[in-house]
Amino acid sequence: MGWRGMLGFEYGIVQAPLGPDISGPELVAAVANAGGLGLLRAPDWEAPDYLRDLIRKTRSLTERPFGVGVVLAFPHNENIKTILSEKVAVLQVSWGEYSEELVLEAHSAGVKVVPQVGSFDEARKAINAGVDAIIVQGREAGGHVIGQDGLISLLPMVVDLIGDRDIPIIAAGGIVDARGYVAALSLGAQGICLGTRFVASEESYAHPEYKRKLVEMDKTEYTDVFGRARWPGAPHRVLQTPFFSNWKNIPAHENEVNQPIIGRSTIHGIVRIGEKNPSLSRYCSECYNNR
Repeated sequence: MGWRGMLGFEYGIVQAPLGPDISGPELVAAVANAGGLGLLRAPDWEAPDYLRDLIRKTRSLTERPFGVGVVLAFPHNENIKTILSEKVAVLQVSWGEYSEELVLEAHSAGVKVVPQVGSFDEARKAINAGVDAIIVQGREAGGHVIGQDGLISLLPMVVDLIGDRDIPIIAAGGIVDARGYVAALSLGAQGICLGTRFVASEESYAHPEYKRKLVEMDKTEYTDVFGRARWPGAPHRVLQTPFFSNWKNIPAHENEVNQPIIGRSTIHGIVRIGEKNPSLSRYCSECYNNR
């Protein structure tokens, strides 16, 4: 374990399923070709045919295995059926409940299941479901963060919980270089999962201006300003841009729903303005209330 040999991949480096569509076939294939585990991101709505095309395009760019990440708080049943029917190497799941039956179904299709957890209790549930590996995410991570514990405190607890079980632990949250990799290994992880580091890569679908800011800026902040309606109870690590500085003190009762629209995003080929998702709202509220 360590630098090599995790889940059958050459290196213990995982490229996170960058949402909503930042990690496309080009990035995932590049990571796979380099010996790591690259993860596509399934759409946040049912799109089995589109997802199948993404998987097959990725296969046209690499002969090596890769995976697909699914946010379970969004509609996903048909997407997961596609992932299993295509026999992708890894199904990565987060933000929602998954059953032992799903894990068994995936295993029957030859697919490994790797959940991302943000707490000790979530890790215990993952072990009981029979998963193949666990991504332990600390609050240092970018994007909407599911847990409140720092990686340096959460990771050793999960390592001790797993004990001598054959379940590799993958550390995530604030890791960007070899020093972070070594630190994670010293705490008991067998690999690392990087998100923001890969956002800035040439192959990612992120806007060039955003990639430039990621490289040039070095200050971040943990906030709930972005996505209070769509991602309730899920703070977000963001760059301290002038835009954020102007909006960071927005009253707690206001959110993106009652603010002016300043732009739109094309996500998986569809123009999205941003809408509240009732399923995610319920799940995030439950997570928040149980902390």
